[in-house]
Amino acid sequence: MTPPSIPFPPASSETQLVIRHDSLAALVAATPHREPEDNDLRCLATGVYFESRGEPLDGQLAVANVILNRASSGRFASSACAVLTQPGQFSFVRRGVIPSPSTSAAWRAAVAVARIAREEQWHSPAPGALFFHARHVSPGWARPVVARLGNHIFYR
Repeated sequence: MTPPSIPFPPASSETQLVIRHDSLAALVAATPHREPEDNDLRCLATGVYFESRGEPLDGQLAVANVILNRASSGRFASSACAVLTQPGQFSFVRRGVIPSPSTSAAWRAAVAVARIAREEQWHSPAPGALFFHARHVSPGWARPVVARLGNHIFYR
């Protein structure tokens, strides 16, 4: 009896080369900039941009993961856009309207971080976090702290 053959995927222009990076900064830098091709990725990047554009990349990634974690939790809306527009959740959203970010290096980084988070290319620095706030705010939450990154504190 001959062993079953194991098919190998054909080489094509669609085959992606996976490159390991030593740092999140290297991965962000290596992510080619393309404007988001779908509205949910645009919303995710916009959330990163407005909530954390001045923060270290790990803090930006943690913000992206909070938005994604909420969308998949069943406790919040089920898309990044809907998570952002839930009343009282994100201070940059006014009356349910998500503003447009300016095209800049910070926007390009936010788009890269959003792609990396959505494609799970880097481990979350705040695993399981569903909430965060700036350090200067004291909401009095009795939630477990997951991480302190840059100017934000992340909670489960």
